[in-house]
Amino acid sequence: MKKNISFQRFFIAALIFSMLSVSLWAAPKDNRTFRISKNLSVFNTVFRELEAYYVDTLNYDKMMKTAIDEMLSKLDPYTVYMPEEETSDLTFMTTGEYAGIGAMIMKTGNDIVVSEPYEGMPAQRNDVRAGDIILEVDGKSTSGMSVSDVSNRLKGTPNTIIKLKLKRFGEKKTVEKAFLREKIQINPVAYSAVVAPQTGYILLSDFTDKSALELKSTVNEMIKSSNINALVIDLRNNGGGLIDEAVKILGYFLPKGTEVVNTKGKNKMTERMYKTPTEPVFPDMKLTVLVNRASASASEILAGAVQDLDRGMVIGERTFGKGLVQNIRPVGYGGHLKITTAKYYIPSGRCIQAIDYSHRNEDGSVGRVPDSLTIEFKTRNGRTVRDGGGIVPDISITDDRKLNIAYYIFAQNLYFDFANEFVSKTPSIAKASDFVLSEEAFNAFCDFLMQRNFTYTSQTQKYYDQLFEMAKMEGLDEVAKAEFDSLKEKLLPDVRKNIIDNKDEIAELLSLEIVKRYYFQKGEVEFSLRTDEALKTALEKMNDVVVMLQMLKNK
Repeated sequence: MKKNISFQRFFIAALIFSMLSVSLWAAPKDNRTFRISKNLSVFNTVFRELEAYYVDTLNYDKMMKTAIDEMLSKLDPYTVYMPEEETSDLTFMTTGEYAGIGAMIMKTGNDIVVSEPYEGMPAQRNDVRAGDIILEVDGKSTSGMSVSDVSNRLKGTPNTIIKLKLKRFGEKKTVEKAFLREKIQINPVAYSAVVAPQTGYILLSDFTDKSALELKSTVNEMIKSSNINALVIDLRNNGGGLIDEAVKILGYFLPKGTEVVNTKGKNKMTERMYKTPTEPVFPDMKLTVLVNRASASASEILAGAVQDLDRGMVIGERTFGKGLVQNIRPVGYGGHLKITTAKYYIPSGRCIQAIDYSHRNEDGSVGRVPDSLTIEFKTRNGRTVRDGGGIVPDISITDDRKLNIAYYIFAQNLYFDFANEFVSKTPSIAKASDFVLSEEAFNAFCDFLMQRNFTYTSQTQKYYDQLFEMAKMEGLDEVAKAEFDSLKEKLLPDVRKNIIDNKDEIAELLSLEIVKRYYFQKGEVEFSLRTDEALKTALEKMNDVVVMLQMLKNK
C-alpha cells in the first residue's frame, strides 16, 4: 500500500513538473510579458548577489542610477530618468522658474566664476558681476566643487539669505555680498524691438508655460506703440519645450480649429491632433520665422506649420530635426521618467524627425535620413516640401564662417578674461546699438593674447599627428619625410598673422563679450542684430509684398 501511495505521489509530482516544464518551454520567446518578467528577475538576482557577496561596500542609489541611465542611453537622448533631487530641473524645463540668485556660472581652471548675471535679477541688483570668482557660498568654500555643486548651493528657498564671498578682478580685498534668494522667472521673450517701420522683432528663447502669453503681450505693445503690421519671430537656438505653447502661438495667426500638428506612437493614447484653440489675434500680420540648425522640437512645429500652411516665410538654416514627443511620468520616490512616446507630424503630413534611433549602425551611431530617401509633400498652396528631418527654409542663409583662430580664442575663455580687465578700466561705453570696438582696444587685446602666450592646436594638426603616428607604425614616415615636414611647417599656427587675417570675426566676438558686461543679454542681442544677414533678408522680403506673395503662391 505504501508502495502504491509513494508511486501515486511520484506520478503526481512528475505530472506537475512535466506540465510546468511544458508551460515554460512553450512560452513564446517573443512574449513580452515573459521576457519582461525574466529580465527583471535576472536583474533583481544580480543586484541581491552583489549586495550579499561583493567585496566592497556598495552605493545602491548610484548603482541603480547608473544602470537606468545606461539602459536608457541605448534608446534616444531625450528619454531620461530624473531622481527626486533633480525635480527642480524638471520645474525649470516646464516653467522657466527656479529659486536662486539669477546668474549663470562656469568653471575656469580651478575657479567657479560668474559668467552672466541676468539683468534685473538679485545677483545683478546686488552688484554681482561677470568675472567674479565665487570663493564661498554661505560660509562654505567652493574649492574642489563642481559647477553643479555650487549651482545647487546658490539655489534654495525664496526669501532665504545667501552670503557670497567673491574675488573681483582689480580689487585686492575680497567682496562680500548678502541678499535674498528669489523666485527666478526667465522671460521666454528674451528680446523684442521695432526693427524697421511697422515691423516688430521677437527673440523667443524657449517654449515654457508662459511663452504664448508673453509673445502676445509683446506684439500688442508694439502694435500700440508703433502700429506694426509685420513680425519676425526668431527661433534660432531655441531647443523647444511645451508643444501646447507652440500651438497657442500659431493660434494667434491662424483660423480657430486649424490642424497644426499631430502625434503618432505605438500606444493609441499617444496619438493626438492639435488644433489652434482660439480665434486669431493677429490674422493679417505679415509673418517671418528665423531658424537655424539649433532650432528644435516646438520651434520646428511652429516654423513647419507656418511653412506648410503658407502663412509666412521661413528663413535661415535647416533645423535640427527633433520630431520626438516626450511625456513626463512619475516612477516613485519623487523620481520621474521623461520618455519618448511618439513622433510629430506637421500639416503637410511630413515628420520632422531627422534621426532613426531605433536602427543603429554597428558602432552604435545613428544617421540622418539621406536626402535620396526623402518624400515630397505639398503645402496648402501646393508648394513642394520634403521630409527627412527638420525644416528646410524657404530662403537659406548659411553660416559659412570657418573654424579659425577666433574659435580657439573663445574656447580658452580669453574674450571673457580680457573683458574683466577692460571693464575694470572703463566705467562706461556707448549704447549697444552704437558701440564700435576701438583700434586701441583691439590692439590691447592682441597684446593681452601675447602676454598669455596664446597658441592653439588646430583640428587639422591633430589629424596630422594621428596620420604621422600611423605612418611610423607602417614604416612610411621616412619614405614621405619631406612631405610630412613640409605639411607640418604649413600647419603650425602663425598667431599674429592669423589674428590679422581674422580681425573682423575676433573683433565681433570680443565686442559681444564687452557689450554684455554693460548691457547684459539684451545688449548682446541688440549688438548682434546690427550685422544679422537673416534678419536683413527677412526685412527686405517682408517689405516687398510682391516677393512675399510670389513665394507663397501655388507653383
